[in-house]
Amino acid sequence: MTSKFMSAPSSNSTRQGGDFLITSTAPQDIFTSDEFSEEQKSIRQMILDFCEAEIQKPFFERGRELYVTNPEEKQEVLNTLKKAGELGLCSVAVPEQYGGMDLDFVTNSLFAETTAAGYSFATTLGAHTSIGSLPIVYYGTEEQKQKYLPKIATAEYVAAYALTEPNAGSDANSGQTSATLSEDGKHYLLTGQKIWITNGGFADVYVVFAKIDDDKSLTAFIVERDYEGFTVGKEEHKMGIKSSSTVQIYFDNCKVPVENLLGEREGGFKMALNILNTGRVKAGAGGMGGAKFAMASAIEYANQRKQFGQPISDYGAIKHKIGSVITETFALEAASYRVAHVLDQYCHAKQQSGMSAGEAKRESTREFAIEASLLKVRGAELVCRAADEGIQIYGGMGYAIETGMEMAYRDSRILKIYEGTNEINRMLAVGELGKRALQTKELNLKSAGKTIPGFIRKSFLSGTPATGGAWEEHSVQALKNTFLYLFSSSGKALGKKLVEEQEIVLLLADILSDAFMAESVWLRYQKMKKAGGDTNRLKVAEAAAQLFIYEA
Repeated sequence: MTSKFMSAPSSNSTRQGGDFLITSTAPQDIFTSDEFSEEQKSIRQMILDFCEAEIQKPFFERGRELYVTNPEEKQEVLNTLKKAGELGLCSVAVPEQYGGMDLDFVTNSLFAETTAAGYSFATTLGAHTSIGSLPIVYYGTEEQKQKYLPKIATAEYVAAYALTEPNAGSDANSGQTSATLSEDGKHYLLTGQKIWITNGGFADVYVVFAKIDDDKSLTAFIVERDYEGFTVGKEEHKMGIKSSSTVQIYFDNCKVPVENLLGEREGGFKMALNILNTGRVKAGAGGMGGAKFAMASAIEYANQRKQFGQPISDYGAIKHKIGSVITETFALEAASYRVAHVLDQYCHAKQQSGMSAGEAKRESTREFAIEASLLKVRGAELVCRAADEGIQIYGGMGYAIETGMEMAYRDSRILKIYEGTNEINRMLAVGELGKRALQTKELNLKSAGKTIPGFIRKSFLSGTPATGGAWEEHSVQALKNTFLYLFSSSGKALGKKLVEEQEIVLLLADILSDAFMAESVWLRYQKMKKAGGDTNRLKVAEAAAQLFIYEA
């Protein structure tokens, strides 16, 4: 089934992950936030209203966030999640036939962006609607879907995802949690431990990864809270996201019915990667939304706060902070919805070719894993920077609990760690690109690299932009060529050892990211320009796009 929110097919359906580096994109083939439908705008407003009434207002009345380490306040968080379920906000990833909204990737990105207004509740809701439920949506049998998804959609069942172990973080497949078949063949007996489990303190259903017998790869299982041999640890005391539940969970010959094996045996690692790819797209949008929220608060304060007889927002130092963060936010918004749209188009094409909706979504996120990693990194770094600059604009008041800015500073920091650390995601982006260029031959980077000498000659000898267009387009192509040249040179010099030179790989990832972001923001401006509209708004958009490209 095609989501009712999905836009019409375009040439994006033929795109490949990572091909932005070697293939041009027309402005009309991207999606921007100016194109939200009325239904999408209604969803956004519903989320904003919910966050204001249920989270922001109580926060300022209380003077601080809720602490789940306090049992009564933990129950309040759970009650809030149940209220979200009553509004349908817990069903965004669930197909309609199981009581869900079945939102497309664009609307899910909008959902992730907007729920940032809910402070750390965004983590609770995000874990439930993404990593907690998507494994069942994408990989579950019909019986599993019928049993669990309707209750997950209403938050009657709260969902959690259990992958990380004390000695298995970034190297997830090295997990030691084991599963053995019981003598009667009716259960798998799970033994082991998982850590940092979001929603774990009050979840009803957990997607748990373990290795069966001597298997080399993980298998996923659906584990219910009341299963024999399953224990939930105490709430962790954390630097931030204090309103979200984070616990360790333990399995001591935990009896899991054989029918609760999720997906294929030894298919858990691939499942985990696909689910994380989806989460990374949402993390990028969530970081962008958090940056918007933090900066809006800082701007409001800067307009009210007067020093030396005038609002501090009149001073150049403050303007620079605001302008710099807004420029980056404008670019990330362009990139986020560009990726979400191409995911939708690719997914639609796969469904048209006969794939089920779940298979098509899985294949889409796998195909655009490079872009997903880039978005996650940029979103995490942007929201951390926005919160930091927000505190600086607030000054001493930013350090006080009651303004909420210090909470934003603490809460944002986790985004650089979960869904794969930023360092891991940088290396994944470059590694996946290299794999597609050198192993599977899906991307012909070598052919693209052959055009670089001509680009340089035309650029520097004639002084004319090699693209024959604006300097902005020339600069975007120069960024792409810089990556291609350095990637090729590094590969020739180091061969397979390039992956071991992580400092080089991280720098390559930053160039790749800058190229994608710069192209996205310029395409966004070009589309806005063609659509016309408010002249002043277009001038600001052009200035933001040009500034981002110049600084890239």
